[in-house]
Amino acid sequence: MKPLAIDSYTVTSAAGRGRDAHVVALRAELTGLAQRHFEDAELATWIGAVAGLESVRLPRELAAFDCRNNRLAELALGADGFLESVAAARSRCGARRIGVFIGTSTSGVRHTELAYRERTDDSLPDWFDYRTTQNTYSIADYTRARLGLEGVAVAVSAACASSAKVFASAARAIESGFCDAAVVGGVDTLCLTTLYGFNSLQLVSSEICRPADPGRKGLSIGEAGGFALLTPAPRAGVPACLGCGESSDAHHMSQPRPDGAGAVLAMRAALGTLDPAHVSYINLHGTATPANDASEDAAVSALFGTATPCSSTKGWTGHTLGAAGIVEAAVCLLAMEQGFMPRSLNTREKDPALKANVLLSAQQARVDYALSNSFGFGGTNCSVLLGPAP
Repeated sequence: MKPLAIDSYTVTSAAGRGRDAHVVALRAELTGLAQRHFEDAELATWIGAVAGLESVRLPRELAAFDCRNNRLAELALGADGFLESVAAARSRCGARRIGVFIGTSTSGVRHTELAYRERTDDSLPDWFDYRTTQNTYSIADYTRARLGLEGVAVAVSAACASSAKVFASAARAIESGFCDAAVVGGVDTLCLTTLYGFNSLQLVSSEICRPADPGRKGLSIGEAGGFALLTPAPRAGVPACLGCGESSDAHHMSQPRPDGAGAVLAMRAALGTLDPAHVSYINLHGTATPANDASEDAAVSALFGTATPCSSTKGWTGHTLGAAGIVEAAVCLLAMEQGFMPRSLNTREKDPALKANVLLSAQQARVDYALSNSFGFGGTNCSVLLGPAP
C-alpha cells in the first residue's frame, strides 16, 4: 500500500479520555481495569469501563442513534481536537470525498439487551430502532453524520481485528479513487452478550489480566473508541501508516493457529520491504489467554527473533475487542511521539515457554517504527506498521 499520513488521532478507553490521559496512565502505570460488575452481570471479573457514558447526550438531530456504542463514539470524537481536524479536511476535500471506515464487533447489542427486557406480547418497545443502534453499520452511519461527511462509509466487523483492518480498507479506497481522505476508527462497548459469551468459552479471568505471565488465567474485557484521519500526502513531522497486512488462519473458530503461521503472513505483509530489524517496538495482541499468547509469541519470534521489544497494553484498557486495533495503533503513535515503550502491565514474570522480548519494565527509547498486532476469532489477522513519512 501507499503510505498515508495520520493527520490527527484520538483515543478514549478505561485508561482515560484523549491522548494526554493515556500518556499519563502509561507512564504512571495506572490501570483502567477494576474488579466490578457491569450493571447486573454477576461474573467475578475485572472490566475496563469508560466513565461517564450514561450521561453523554448525542446532538438532538442524531437522537435516533442513541445507544451505549454511539455515546462512546460521541465522547471519543470530542477529544484531542479531532472534530476540528476533520472539519478542516472537509473544507479542503469536500464532504463527499472523505470516506469513513469504522470497526466494531458487537455494535449496539447492549441496546437490544435492554429492549428485550421490556418485550411484551412478542413485541419490542417502541423506542427500539435496530437500524440506528444494534445494526453493525450504525457506528459508521453515526460517525459520518456526526462529522458532516457524505462519502463512502463502511463498517468492518472482523472480530478483534476490526479496527486494524479499517486502515487497509481505507488505503484501498483512497488508492482506487473512492475518496481523497479517510476517517478510520473503532468503537466497542460492554454488554452482557460479550461478557457471558467469552466466559462460556472459559476465556474470562477472575483476576486482572496478566499477558505473557505463567500464571495468566485469561482476558479482562474493556470498551473503547478511537479515530484517525488519514490523507495520502505523507510529510516530515507527521506520522504515517506505512503498511497493513491481513491474513486468515483458516484453522479454528476461536483458537489461533498454534504455530502462528497466519500471524507471520500478516506481519510480513505489513512490513513490505522494511527489514524486521528496523522495527523498534511491537504492540502485541497479547490477550493473556494461554493459546493466544503462545501463538503470537511463536509468530513474533519466527519473524523478529528474540530481541525486538514488545508488550501488551491490555493491562491498561482490557481487551476492547473491535476497538482494540485503533486503541493499540494509538498507543504505538504515542510511543513514537514520547520515545517511550510501555511494559506489559500486571505481568509479574515472563512465561519461560515464551521467547519474545516481552517488556517487564518500561523503556525510554527512540521508537522509529512500531508494529501493532490484532488477531481475532475465526483466525482473522491484521498488522499495522506505523512510522515516519518516507
